[in-house]
Amino acid sequence: MLRFLVASLVFTATLSACAPAQQEQRVTVTPMLIKVSEAAARGGTVTVQGRYLGGPSTGRVRLGADERGQGGYLFPASAVQSWTDSQIVLTIPADAPVGGSWLFVEVAGRQSTGLPYSVRQ
Repeated sequence: MLRFLVASLVFTATLSACAPAQQEQRVTVTPMLIKVSEAAARGGTVTVQGRYLGGPSTGRVRLGADERGQGGYLFPASAVQSWTDSQIVLTIPADAPVGGSWLFVEVAGRQSTGLPYSVRQ
């Protein structure tokens, strides 16, 4: 009986050693903006709707960027009212640029599609 138990354990250990190693698979998806609320003044609220928007710990919102998402103003973390994978609600800070530009969301280093947005005077 003891022989059988030892043989079983050795066989199981051998099979485990031959099994392929499990690797963590990460799916990377480009964040997509679908809709942004109407223009608002500094101190107002802007709501961004989309898909794969991550969360405040991995994402950031850029305003005033060119149409490729370069440059512009990054909203500070204190501007975030709420952030889910499909919607971001922000307060427009007093130092945000006024006028028309593009709005982008970056999640874990991946840039979203952009939408035009304007901060009113």
